[in-house]
Amino acid sequence: MPGNRIVFGAAALPEPDRAWLAAAERLPIESVWQGGHILPRTGTGEVITRLALMTAWTERVRVGTSILLAPLYPPVIIAKQLADLDVHSGGRISVGVGVGGEFPQEFDAVGVPVAERGARTDETLDILRALWSGEPVTHHGKFFHLDEAKLVPVELRGADRPGGRPGGPPLLISGRKGPAMRRAARVGDGWMPYLMSPDAYARTVGTVRKHAVAAGRDLEKSGFEWMMYVYCSIRPDGDRARDDVASFLGGAYGNKPGGMLERVAPAGTPEEVAARFQQYVDAGVRHFIISPAAHEDTLEVITLAAREVLPRLTLPADGLSVDGLSVDGLPADEVSP
Repeated sequence: MPGNRIVFGAAALPEPDRAWLAAAERLPIESVWQGGHILPRTGTGEVITRLALMTAWTERVRVGTSILLAPLYPPVIIAKQLADLDVHSGGRISVGVGVGGEFPQEFDAVGVPVAERGARTDETLDILRALWSGEPVTHHGKFFHLDEAKLVPVELRGADRPGGRPGGPPLLISGRKGPAMRRAARVGDGWMPYLMSPDAYARTVGTVRKHAVAAGRDLEKSGFEWMMYVYCSIRPDGDRARDDVASFLGGAYGNKPGGMLERVAPAGTPEEVAARFQQYVDAGVRHFIISPAAHEDTLEVITLAAREVLPRLTLPADGLSVDGLSVDGLPADEVSP
């Protein structure tokens, strides 16, 4: 776990690729990530399939989902899949979790009402934790029922590997609104929002911390991770980087008022992006997941981030951990980019 230091991860875009991942592992990054949909609108992958590929094609870095759309999956199935992958990876799996809802046809196809996605996710997270404990699980909730179910992860006989992580992989909660922050404070091992300005991120830190206090959790002692999934482009030519972001995200977000893309998707030269990332560090981010907002040369973005942006970043001068930051939370639905 990063603790109170600044680390970078990378989104393996556009698809997990053996050569791309090998090159990324040679960089000073600590994690690689991918998400996925069951019924994507284009020819892109599904999250567990992508996670399995990244597990097989890496040796050193943490490998994570960004994100797993929890309400679309039976919790017992993904509990077993993730536990087995964690064993095969030597305990390198991390699970970024979100509720989705942007593509209602996926929910219709698996028989899950979109309106139930939050409640199903909460119940799923509780079941994952229980099954990964190694003890028999009896659970009778609104959506799922188990009687003395015991999950036994795969055993690699004779393999020289440390095996999976005791208690299962960390659960990192993604989202941007109040329910996600409450979920992170209640059961998460980290907070991993996206498309958020530094000021908005600082407000979410305050909100998550307040919910954690109310839930009786000490986030600092639990090793809670303060993360950020950041769409960005970094090029020697700053104008090319800004064109990357406008092309990659503009169709969905380019018409937002007040220069939304400039606030939530840093773009420019390494010096320019480092200045923007420093604002996120000051707001509380400690683990950046760099998602190249570009249609080509994505490895260049990751390389410049790791070699030229990361060394320019510094922790706040007071040396306080994130849990020592003084920030005010906002009501649930007031957090926005």
